[in-house]
Amino acid sequence: MCTGKCSKFIGISLYPLALLSIICNIFLFFPDFQTTYPKEAAEGLYRLTDEIKYMGGVVGGGILVLIPAIHIHSTGRQGCCANRCGMFLSIIFAAVGVAGALYSGTIAVVGLIRGPVCSVEDGTWSRPFLNSTASYLGDSDLWDICKEPENIVEFNIGLFSALLVAAGLELLLCGFQVLNGLFGCICGTCSHKEVCTLHKKVTISKGQIIYLLHVLLIVLQYLDTDLWFQHGALYNFLIVGLNYALFL
Repeated sequence: MCTGKCSKFIGISLYPLALLSIICNIFLFFPDFQTTYPKEAAEGLYRLTDEIKYMGGVVGGGILVLIPAIHIHSTGRQGCCANRCGMFLSIIFAAVGVAGALYSGTIAVVGLIRGPVCSVEDGTWSRPFLNSTASYLGDSDLWDICKEPENIVEFNIGLFSALLVAAGLELLLCGFQVLNGLFGCICGTCSHKEVCTLHKKVTISKGQIIYLLHVLLIVLQYLDTDLWFQHGALYNFLIVGLNYALFL
């Protein structure tokens, strides 16, 4: 597959992943799909998980991946010099996407490990799994510790896991685009029409140079006839060689 087609595929694939990251992060602000908890959090009450506020999905897996995706997608188009400049810039944009995916994935992992903020049996709001010796992720019996919001553990695990998967795929795609962009800088976007055009230009340029050298040899012959008479064999060899190269 050509580097240009690879860039188009990677760019198109990054769009839904960036959108998924943004949506998951926004949903995390509304535990149990209720607007009550973000309002209480705005009043200074402890209602939302800290990692949600870091905006890993919106900023990292979303914006920092979406902007590179737009450029990476556009580099697959035909341009001057087989779009090598665009391919070079795609390496930089892909590196930004890698950083965004790493940020989003790191926040998601920390959110999963530390667990959600919820109301426990005595009515206090805390993170009951933060200092737990056993991992709550593999023991669903511990999830009943959280009384409010309803199903908050499943809610957090599902959305943070989706963020983690999206970040992992974004990391792979952006990392591959770094390599693809490097090959694109060297080989271009593999556009058949562009390659033929460049080949034609190079051929004409070579013919003109050889023709000028041919004329130069003839001029030198008349400027110093004694020299060329003494080296007539060399002159004939150069003329034959230039004529051969001219009609290749």
